Amino acid sequence: MTTDATPPAPSPSFSLSGKVAVVTGGTGVLGGAMARGLGAAGARVAVLGRREDAAETVAASIRAAGGEAMALPSTDVLDPDALARARDQVVQAWGSVDVLVNAAGGNRKDATVDAGHPLFDLPPEAFRAVVDLNLTGTLLPTQAFGRVMAEHRRGSIVNVSSMAAQKPLTRVIGYAAAKAAVDNLTRWLAVHVAQTYGEGLRVNAIAPGFFLGEQNRALLVKPDGDLTDRGRQIIAHTPMGRFGEPDDLVGTLLWLASDASRFVTGTVIPVDGGYSAFGGV
Repeated sequence: MTTDATPPAPSPSFSLSGKVAVVTGGTGVLGGAMARGLGAAGARVAVLGRREDAAETVAASIRAAGGEAMALPSTDVLDPDALARARDQVVQAWGSVDVLVNAAGGNRKDATVDAGHPLFDLPPEAFRAVVDLNLTGTLLPTQAFGRVMAEHRRGSIVNVSSMAAQKPLTRVIGYAAAKAAVDNLTRWLAVHVAQTYGEGLRVNAIAPGFFLGEQNRALLVKPDGDLTDRGRQIIAHTPMGRFGEPDDLVGTLLWLASDASRFVTGTVIPVDGGYSAFGGV
């Protein structure tokens, strides 16, 4: 007996089993959560950061949960030689690089404009340092680890943008400019690598909303746990009415890193509790 029924389409795979993932900034609050999320999804994870104890702590937590991970501390995302050494260690140990998460970034107090630090006194070196960390610190790891992906003609690069790129935030002039450039770089790279190395190599970005981290906690929350004025403004403009939790990024990351998003490239995905959608009224 024959049938004309069309066989069901294969289900999209979110699994990262057997994949090799590299996370820059993996010692930070958000980078660490993303590294652990990748490990839980089956990836072997290389944790890059400048702090040896913090990198090993994240790697150890992945191993304790049954995953496979290595710490690659003292890896400066602005040092091409250090990045090349880290890449060679990963390839020697695990044979490939399938996922790169560019989570390194941040701001500096002296690159902030406020009542005590007027725009016209902004130190050029502070502005350049923040742009370098966030923008060049995304490009250089992409060059180092993306080289392996290009050779294999497959892989997923996930950059970390910010709401500051879509809606320039007061005070953080260098950070906002740099993250806007990261959005543009993401789209440029997506087009270039697809046209040059084929559809198997993709570049996307996640744009977190407001998450409490090491650098911004004092700006948003008082020591007694109450919100600062800036913290209240943010919550008032976030329809979900809360700050993000680090694990809130993991689902989007796994989608972008896996074959479930195999036809997705050049996108910047907000994970922001509705902040970018809200007009304020």
